[in-house]
Amino acid sequence: HLRRAGGTAAVKTMLLEWCRARTRGYQHVDVQNFSRSWDSGLAFCALLHSFFPDAFDYSVLEPGARRHNFTLAFTTAEERAGCAPLLEVEDMVRMPVPDAKCVYTYVQELYRCLVAKGLVRTKQR
Repeated sequence: HLRRAGGTAAVKTMLLEWCRARTRGYQHVDVQNFSRSWDSGLAFCALLHSFFPDAFDYSVLEPGARRHNFTLAFTTAEERAGCAPLLEVEDMVRMPVPDAKCVYTYVQELYRCLVAKGLVRTKQR
């Protein structure tokens, strides 16, 4: 689905805009890139909460509870969206700034899984 939009840069831009739109209004989340914007785990939580609001109470999450946030997000993605566990909580906690390629790959996979479940509509050709 993503490849139809154009080259890699176009796909990356579209995916970033999608993340920004889905997480708009969530406290402590401002998606500007696929690196530092995801460092507290709250962007992952907000993205998942936007699809599965009954999975957890976003309002009680804190930016400083990184391990908890990453664990919650990755577990929710796996259980609710069927997303492969491509990122490890320990790796995310250990890195002061998340690796952009890793985050981008994970978000791509999450998007693909949400499309497959019919939760994201894509433009038909």
